[in-house]
Amino acid sequence: MGSRTAVIIGYDIVSPLGITLETQWEGAIQGESGIGMLTRFPVSGDFPVTIAGQVEDIDHLPYQFLMPRERAGWTSPVFRYAMLTVARALERSGLEISPDLAPRVAVTYSSAIGGLDAVLDADRRMIKEGKLPHPFTNPNSCINMVGGKISMLTGATGPITSTITACATGLTSMIIGSMLLEQNRADIAICGAVDFALVEPIVAGFSTMNGSYHPKEGVDEGTPQEASRPFSIHRRGFVLSEGAGCIIIASKEVAKANGLNYSIEMAGWSMTSDAYHFVSPNLETVKRCIAEGIINAGISAADIAAVNAHAASTKVGDRVEFDALNAVFNGSVPPVTANKSLIGHAMGASSAIESVFAIKGMQEGRLPPTINYRPDPDMELDCVAEGTRRLDQEYVLKNAFGFGGCNACVIFRRIR
Repeated sequence: MGSRTAVIIGYDIVSPLGITLETQWEGAIQGESGIGMLTRFPVSGDFPVTIAGQVEDIDHLPYQFLMPRERAGWTSPVFRYAMLTVARALERSGLEISPDLAPRVAVTYSSAIGGLDAVLDADRRMIKEGKLPHPFTNPNSCINMVGGKISMLTGATGPITSTITACATGLTSMIIGSMLLEQNRADIAICGAVDFALVEPIVAGFSTMNGSYHPKEGVDEGTPQEASRPFSIHRRGFVLSEGAGCIIIASKEVAKANGLNYSIEMAGWSMTSDAYHFVSPNLETVKRCIAEGIINAGISAADIAAVNAHAASTKVGDRVEFDALNAVFNGSVPPVTANKSLIGHAMGASSAIESVFAIKGMQEGRLPPTINYRPDPDMELDCVAEGTRRLDQEYVLKNAFGFGGCNACVIFRRIR
């Protein structure tokens, strides 16, 4: 790989499994579920969704941007959680963004849904109290403002863009960051995604479009922790959740020059568009995305040790991903982990969070389990259902597929 290849120098996440990286990784390894009862807002008896993956409050943490004066204007949680993951990822990397370095630091950190909760609150206030919106309402709802606030927090003044590709946003953020490094337009990129979409109309909307989890009438579906079931015969839609993930990448030459540690690189990637349907995936373009990512890494399918799947738990989506993997790997699909079984579907943030789980697994030689799995006889897969598995992983494929036919795949490589 060349000197402009993107290497990962820092990362951090928050998810329904916890707000520290250590707690979340340990929970994933133990096969714990972060799904529980939906309490983010009052749920009436006829509301169609009752469970979700919720993240703990972080306002007690000692970070400057979390001070009450700052929170008064930036009410949407996407800003607090995004900036928290960035601040901690920078701490973990040991990188100091000096004035000299700042023009070479890009920001591609984004969101799929952004701060729509601020607009909803303003609308309710106008109707109920006849009061005009807070001056920060519109800034809260601007998706690109997530990256803007990160730039202000870090002092980064390089290229900045919002990579909005629905559920693939986190992975696309990394790909665009890598492109900026390869083109020598930046030396470092702050990548990732955040989404806190547990607001009433969004949650209910996913239900009315038959995307989110719906229990089968007259059947005991078990506890909320058992509801997210990727690739399983009894999968019944995704469990909506929330979270944030930051991945900081640098060109290999800059990382070496600045004494920054790294053990994982982005060896290859691909993006495709389905040009097919607004939510239903297209097998041919999904398959091509996976295959092109492997080719771009300069390896063969046989070199992939494991797959970190998109695996949202929908009937059609999981089937198309399986068919694509089965075709690319000629019927010999490597072990597949489906992290959404643990944390639910955090929208645009999901692939950022899952990428960190994949990276941690590569560094430690472990695969977290896919929980709640019951084999589907039409999809023969090794989903690591027995519990954490020890596995040496040089190359791992990460998949992410978003509404509108936005497909993204990255090949991570562990550097020996």
